[in-house]
This record gives sequence, C-alpha cells and structure tokens, in this order.
Amino acid sequence: MVTLIEREVLIINRAGIHARPAAKLVRTAGAFSSDIFLESGGERVNGKSIMGIITLGATYRTTVKIIADGDDEEAAVEALEDLFARRFEDVQI
Repeated sequence: MVTLIEREVLIINRAGIHARPAAKLVRTAGAFSSDIFLESGGERVNGKSIMGIITLGATYRTTVKIIADGDDEEAAVEALEDLFARRFEDVQI
C-alpha cells in the first residue's frame, strides 16, 4: 500500500521563495529521512534541492503543495508547513 502525505500551503511572505527561504526549506527537509517534494504550477521538484526549489519561481500568494513519503512524512510536512506559516522567519526563543 502506497501512502504519502500532501498538503497545500500559501506563500504569505511578500518576497516569495528566494535563496534564503529556499535554504531554510532544504535545511528543514534534510532533517527528515522521507522523500520530500514541492509542487507549484504543475512542476514538481526535490524538496531537498536548493536549486530545484528556486526554479519553482514561487512568488507571493502562490500555492505550493508539500509532498512527503517515508517513515517520518507527517513530521516532515508539519515542519515545512510551519516554516511557510512563519514566513520563513526564525523562531525567537
């Protein structure tokens, strides 16, 4: 049985996904063993590839689908969703 998780998120930071957010996405995705992909505008890229993410050209108010498949897929999707929700800002503790 094939299971994977897909969730759509909206880019709410005005600058969209440029180098810094892409690096944060890759760093977060890289912490998980699951295969992770981002999809936008019919294009799917590896969520652990900074160049792939940048080539999506995802701008403000673009919908991006997060897709994860693996042992820690739920945690991976939640971590990435949180990053989008925080506008790729670091959490101050």
